[in-house]
Amino acid sequence: MTECLGKETLLAEARLSAPPADKMVRYHDLPGLVHEKRQFQEFLAVDLAHVVMLAEESIIGPSVGKAILEQLTALRELHAEDFPIDVSKGSFLLQVESYLHATIGEDFAGRMHTGRSRIDQGATVRRLYDRNRLLNVMDRLIALRRAIVAVAAKHTRTIMPGYTHMQHAQPWVFGHYLLSFSARLRDSFDRLTEAYARLNRNPLGAVGLAGTSWPLNRERTTELLGFDAVLENSKLGREAWYAAETVSALSFVMADLNDLATDLHIWSSLEFGLVECHDSYCGTSSIFPQKKNPTGLETIKKVAGESVTWLATALATYRAEGTGDQAVRELPLIHDALESTEGMLDLFAGIIETLIVHESRMSAALAGSWCTASNLADVIVRESGMSFRQVHHIVARLVRNSITEGLEPAQLTKEQLEKAAMETTGQAVQLSDSELRAALDPQQFVQTRVTMGGVGPDEVDRMLAVAVLENEEGVRWLERACTSVEAARLRLDDAIKKIRM
Repeated sequence: MTECLGKETLLAEARLSAPPADKMVRYHDLPGLVHEKRQFQEFLAVDLAHVVMLAEESIIGPSVGKAILEQLTALRELHAEDFPIDVSKGSFLLQVESYLHATIGEDFAGRMHTGRSRIDQGATVRRLYDRNRLLNVMDRLIALRRAIVAVAAKHTRTIMPGYTHMQHAQPWVFGHYLLSFSARLRDSFDRLTEAYARLNRNPLGAVGLAGTSWPLNRERTTELLGFDAVLENSKLGREAWYAAETVSALSFVMADLNDLATDLHIWSSLEFGLVECHDSYCGTSSIFPQKKNPTGLETIKKVAGESVTWLATALATYRAEGTGDQAVRELPLIHDALESTEGMLDLFAGIIETLIVHESRMSAALAGSWCTASNLADVIVRESGMSFRQVHHIVARLVRNSITEGLEPAQLTKEQLEKAAMETTGQAVQLSDSELRAALDPQQFVQTRVTMGGVGPDEVDRMLAVAVLENEEGVRWLERACTSVEAARLRLDDAIKKIRM
């Protein structure tokens, strides 16, 4: 049969008088093919869905549809690296057409491209590829949140210093701290679901720019490929603004990871010693024998630094969108962003699951700390009826005098408080020694926090339960999305079988 297939005419030969220059091949054609080959299965899925639709709508004949689908189905069993590539034949779409030409002839193979352009075909492939990668990222994000919540559950009563400006501010609870990142990652997950909704639209059938005279059933290919909706306006079929939105959402994820990694990095230093990374997530020094470097955290921070430019780079790439330049069709950056974010989420989950928390060091760091001074001010306001600003002056002077005299909070007496009050406001403050020390006790501080979202035990327990439920909602969302994609794959397989029968 092969002898009757005829000589293949390359796409460029019909219009261009010269083949691509070696430099053009080296810097444009070959890199493009290497990039597209990563999307091997997505290319085949789009081809299969398009051919099914063409056959169902009688745009191509049954024998043509059957012949093409048989070859594409066989190709699906290959690994991407096993698919033969000839750079002289052009982009991956044309590589597949060339393969079909060699097996069933150009008269059949050439009909696969009826009613579509490389523009809408490529845009559909990229959306499928990016959709699958984004679902992987969201799965890793859920896993990290699960790890964070699990550690938080062990430390709902672990009191530690809380910091602002890197100075002791108020007593904190380590579980409460971790839950703040669970909440941030919940917001980031929500941003990803919003980006997913705009990513998961079908541009196939938009063709080059203005649609086509062929009676394409765009709803059918949307159903077969698992898209949630048709990307209606044919002008938008070639654009990839969803990619900018997606990398923006990914950069928020990386910002979350950066802040958590930075805190844990600082707190794992000898000076703090509040936490410690497991040895399996650390490195050593070639010169300093004592060193245990938190290399995993440093890796995350490094990648997070790169993520700051993702959105700016995307918008810069799209700066000429009004001219219809090719740059607006895709954003290769998104693939690196998806891969990096997925990897760093996975790495961080391992770090959190094995994190060593030094509770005794956290408790010791509170000894001699003035981080309960704001609570003392609140107590005095309630007891004296003075304004908070007046009392703030009194307590600030009390702290200053105590530091000058070398006194710690546990050593204070009512006389020192009265002295500070007279020096600042000229009004006496009546508070007993026991009341003074109770107001400065970190345990009492935590127990007396009553506002919603605070570090009080009941609130920490409530937020922990909420975090568990929210993560379960994320799991259900992901399951629905993956089930929808899998259902589409089964529909496509079923449609292929009916045409091939």
